[in-house]
Amino acid sequence: MANTKLLDCTLRDGGYVNNWRWGFSAARDIIATLTRAGVDIVEVGFLRNVDQYDPDVTVCRTIEQLNRLLPEHTGHTMYSGMAMRSNYDISQLSPYEGHGIEMIRITAHDYDIREGMDFAREVKARGYKLSINPINIMGYADKDILWILDQVNAIHPYQFSIVDTFGSMRRRDLERIVSLVDHNLDPDIRVGLHLHENMALSFCLAQEFLDKHLLRDTTVDASLLGMGRIPGNLPIELVADYMNENLGMGYDIDELMDAIQDHIAPLKGETQWGYTPAYFLSARYNLHRNYAEHFLGKGDLTNRDINHILAGLDRSKATVFDAAYADGLYREYQSRRIDDAAALDTLHTALSGKTVLVLAPGASLGTPEGRAAAGEAGADVVISANFCPEFCTPDYAFFSSSKRYDKIDAASLPCPAVLTSNLRTDNPLTVNYDRLCAADAPAGNSVLMLLRLLRLCGASKALLAGADGYREGENAYAEGRLHTHTDRGAAYNAQVAAALRAIQAGGLPVEFVTPSEYAKLMNA
Repeated sequence: MANTKLLDCTLRDGGYVNNWRWGFSAARDIIATLTRAGVDIVEVGFLRNVDQYDPDVTVCRTIEQLNRLLPEHTGHTMYSGMAMRSNYDISQLSPYEGHGIEMIRITAHDYDIREGMDFAREVKARGYKLSINPINIMGYADKDILWILDQVNAIHPYQFSIVDTFGSMRRRDLERIVSLVDHNLDPDIRVGLHLHENMALSFCLAQEFLDKHLLRDTTVDASLLGMGRIPGNLPIELVADYMNENLGMGYDIDELMDAIQDHIAPLKGETQWGYTPAYFLSARYNLHRNYAEHFLGKGDLTNRDINHILAGLDRSKATVFDAAYADGLYREYQSRRIDDAAALDTLHTALSGKTVLVLAPGASLGTPEGRAAAGEAGADVVISANFCPEFCTPDYAFFSSSKRYDKIDAASLPCPAVLTSNLRTDNPLTVNYDRLCAADAPAGNSVLMLLRLLRLCGASKALLAGADGYREGENAYAEGRLHTHTDRGAAYNAQVAAALRAIQAGGLPVEFVTPSEYAKLMNA
């Protein structure tokens, strides 16, 4: 009768969330708890070319270092590690000695899959149970999968895993790939399934896989609370319960709940993972998740914008993230060209020779002191940047972020809107985005773009209120509705300060009327 196993990958795949820094005692406790729960296979961590051994981190150079994490009483649990061909020197892997980590899961990209097969042979030659886990099975055509399976049959590992790296698998894909694998893989090689949660389908697909009752041994990967680099993995507690109820397994759910409560839930309070719309979009196009992360990090794109950008991404760039290429796509998308001569003439007339107060949405403008300072600034013209304040009526409201502009009712703005061309509206005061966006980071900062517009239109001075910069652990915005997911801090502050110095050097004096991290750096 076919045998089904449950593999926990929390300490390996979940480690993307906390940089694998579990703490030695916590990692040992998680492994011991999973062992008591009866989990069949526990993946202890990564084998990588790291410079130094850190006992608190589940990424190690040698198998002996990973073995230090294993519990005294192992029960019936098997322990595994993972090695990627491109970042591990196989010569560092000691032969299996009959104890400790018994299985090595190897992985390789599509561009080095041939070398990955040689890597797999070397692992097997050292006496370990071998699992071959090609990255992104959804990126292969059927003929390429058949080639992989021929290679796998020749190597004859313990297991071959179907890995949905980018979380793009749907039920029809699972059916096709499982059928292809099952009919072409030697029957004594077990089949594993590793799913991600981009489309919130991991549990559904896992049930579908388990319900097939294949005439071969199978393994399902999962992690505690679905922990893993956004959007996360199949939650082990869900699939364990399903296997108990439907396959007669005996996993101890209480132990899994204890591990979640003691070690995983506190981490989720600090760093979120799980389904998000942007990661659904990356899965929709079967793209490396870094693209979604990259565009989210810009802070000024809506999910609609990200969808449009990802739809046009070159398929040859899909598997391996290319930051420079992504930045090029971002600039291309934002830099929609229009005839902005009339808008610039109007703005030049309104701003030339004027002292302009720029209201940025920083937290200082949420205080009475900050608002008083803004009111007493004595400017000729007041312009808000990427919001329209509730405490006063500016002369103009400048928007360069579709994410912010889409949140307002443009028809009810109490003042004329000045927009950049990426917002794709017919607003008469619209200026080409690429006139105001610098090539260097932070390219899309609205305050910097507005200051460049003021300089272009001949303003004599800019006064900044609410341009606070980012402080760790503090609310960055004057109004709760302005919250953004972008994680910014000291490095971003330094970039903005450098850009402000360049704007001043270009002929526009800048003065701060509320406290600012940028001002501190400019004056340092």
